[in-house]
Amino acid sequence: MTVAPQASRARRRVLGGYSRLVVSRFTYGLTPGLAKQVRSRGGATDWFEWQLQPEKIRDRGVADLAGWWPGLAFSGADAWNRHVSEVQPGWTLMFDYQRWLLLRRIKTRRQVHEVMTEFWEHHLNVPANGEPFFVHRKDYGDTIRSHALGRFEDLLQAAITHPAMLMYLDQAVSTAKHPNENLAREMLELHTVGRKNHTEDDVKNTARILTGWRVDQFKTWEPFYDQAAHATGPVRVLGFSDPNASPDGRAVTRRLLTYLAHHPATAERIAHRLAVKFVRDDPPAGLVDRLARVYLDNDTAIRPVLRALVDSPEFRGSKGSKVRTPSEDVVATYRALGVKVKRPTGDKSAAHAILWQTGSLGAFPQAWPRPDGLPLTNQAWSSPARMMASMQVHWAMGGGWWPKEDARYRRPAAWVPRYPMRFDRLVDHLSRTILHQPATPVLLQACCEATEIGKRERITRDHALIRWGMPRLLATILDSPTFYTR
Repeated sequence: MTVAPQASRARRRVLGGYSRLVVSRFTYGLTPGLAKQVRSRGGATDWFEWQLQPEKIRDRGVADLAGWWPGLAFSGADAWNRHVSEVQPGWTLMFDYQRWLLLRRIKTRRQVHEVMTEFWEHHLNVPANGEPFFVHRKDYGDTIRSHALGRFEDLLQAAITHPAMLMYLDQAVSTAKHPNENLAREMLELHTVGRKNHTEDDVKNTARILTGWRVDQFKTWEPFYDQAAHATGPVRVLGFSDPNASPDGRAVTRRLLTYLAHHPATAERIAHRLAVKFVRDDPPAGLVDRLARVYLDNDTAIRPVLRALVDSPEFRGSKGSKVRTPSEDVVATYRALGVKVKRPTGDKSAAHAILWQTGSLGAFPQAWPRPDGLPLTNQAWSSPARMMASMQVHWAMGGGWWPKEDARYRRPAAWVPRYPMRFDRLVDHLSRTILHQPATPVLLQACCEATEIGKRERITRDHALIRWGMPRLLATILDSPTFYTR
C-alpha cells in the first residue's frame, strides 16, 4: 500500500528535557496547551517564576466551580445543622470537597500553587471525612492554600491554631488540669523537628503551652481562647524557654511556633520532604542540606527553596523517578484526554464520579486518616493492584464509556490530525499529545500488538481503528510506564 509523502506535516512540538521535567513534576499533567503556555513565557525557568506569583494569574475556570457544590459555602454551625437535619451529612459534604479539589487540579492555571497546596495539606494533615471537624475542613484547606507559597512560619501558625486542627488532634478539649498531648506530639514529630529530635518532657511542655485554644463544639462551633484552661508556669521545649506567666497563652504559643519554624531540624525535615516529593525517594544529603540552608537564610520562605530545588543538579537528573499517586493519575488522565467536565446534574455526572474513580485506585484525596499524611514515596503506589485499577480507569476513559454524563470526550476521528495517516506516525502524534514525548520503539510495538495494526498501515476515516479500535490504542498509551510517572 502506498502512503503519500508527509514531509509537510509538522510533528507536534514537545518541551525539551529540563522544561518537560519542571512542568511534569510541578503540575497535574503536561498538555499541549500547557506546553504552549511555557513556550510563550520564555521557557520553563520563566514559567516557573511566573507560577510562583499565583495572584497575578487569572483563573476563571476555577472560579466557575464555586457554585457546583453549594454546601461548601456553609461552615461551622450552618454545616453542622445541615448534617444533623440530614440535609447534607458531613461525609457527603467532604465528598463534595474532594470533588472540588480534583476539578481544581484539572482546571486551574495556577498549577504550581495547587500542587504546593496539596503538599502542605498532607504535611499538616487533617483528613476530609465525616468526623465533626468536617465543619471547618474546607476553610482549613483555604487557609493552607493562602500560605502555600509564603513563609512556613506563617503557615504553621495558621494551621496549628485552626479549629479543624484543634478538633482533629484533641486540642479543643485540652485543659490545664488535663493537658491533651496529641497535637503537641504530632506538631513536634511530624510538623516541625521530627522524631528523635525531642523528648517526652518537650511534648508535655508543648501540650501545656497549647492549652487554652478551644472550639465551642456542638454549639456555635466557633474557635475561642479560654484563659481558665491555660496551664501557666515556666516551660522549656528544646532550646526554647518561657516564664509562661500570663493566663493568655496565645503569645507564648506564637513564640514557640516561631522558634520551631526556624529550628535547624525543622529546616532539614521540610527540605527532605520537598526533595522526596519533587526529586527522588532517597534524596542526597547534600541537596537536603543546601535546601535547609536556603530555608533558614530566607526566614522560612518557601519560594527561594523551590527555586533552589528546581535549579539543583539532583533535580535535573531525576527524570522518571517519581510515581503518580492515585489522584494524580486520575487528574492527569482527564487532562491528557482533554475531557470537558460540565456542572453536575445527577449522581452519575462526571464531576461526581471522578471521586469514585480516584477511590478505586486506592486513595481518596485528602482522606488519609493518620496525622502523617499521604506517603510521598513510590513504593506505596507501585503495587500490581494499583496498576490494574489504573488500567481500568484508562480503558473506561479511553473509550469515553465512564463517566459519561455531563462530560464531553474527543471523538475517535478527532485524534487523527489528518487523513490518511500511517499508523506509526499516528502513534508518534498521540505519544507527543498524551505523553509529551516521541513514541519509542517499545511503545510503537505495544500499540501494534494491542490493535493488530501494522506499523506502516494507512489509517483512513473508515478504518477499523476509527470505527471501534481507538479506545484500545489510547489505553495502551495511557498504560505506558511514562504515564505512571511525573
